[in-house]
Amino acid sequence: MLLHPTLPKFSCCPVLTHEEHGASMQQLSLVTHCGTHIDAPAHFFSNGMTVDSIPLSKLHGKAMVLDVTKKGPRERIYWSDISTHEDELRYAASSGGIVLFRTDWSKYWGNEKYFDHPFLDGDTARKLVELGVQTIGIDAMGPDETKVGVSDVMAESDFTVHRVALGAGMVIAENLTNLDKIQSGSWVVSVMPLKISGGDGSPVRAYAVRIE
Repeated sequence: MLLHPTLPKFSCCPVLTHEEHGASMQQLSLVTHCGTHIDAPAHFFSNGMTVDSIPLSKLHGKAMVLDVTKKGPRERIYWSDISTHEDELRYAASSGGIVLFRTDWSKYWGNEKYFDHPFLDGDTARKLVELGVQTIGIDAMGPDETKVGVSDVMAESDFTVHRVALGAGMVIAENLTNLDKIQSGSWVVSVMPLKISGGDGSPVRAYAVRIE
């Protein structure tokens, strides 16, 4: 599983096997921000909301997908790129909608190019907070630029979007995929996490259901 090089790797090891024990059981070892996952405010703020206390209404709702696929490697997604959708975003925020950024960068999953994804500008995040958006997601490593090859990721990276969004109580979903399939039509999206007591994030099984 593709992770930032500084993070512990995912592992899934057998504890019991059908052949030896007559049943199967596996042991998982993974960080809370592994694969498709959500960030809780506690990820960046010691007094922030933990994953087990996030209202379920923030994790399940109608999806609004913003197409920003014209953005290239490490390009910023500015408010001007999506400002024509302000009224729709305002409505989405008022109705508990989940706003998703479609970059199509998920096609590079498993490839080093995945780290070169487009990312949100800080002012874009501030505007989404101003509009009242509660949950955002992206089909890339995250909404901020991903730095690799640096000695101290936390010190040398700019996590403005994380700090703005999580600081406002927003939830962030990362490493999504197949957003092109829900670009048109009406869809409800779920990003329900494991109920990890005091958790700063959790892997999720993200899915979408078409509204008839």
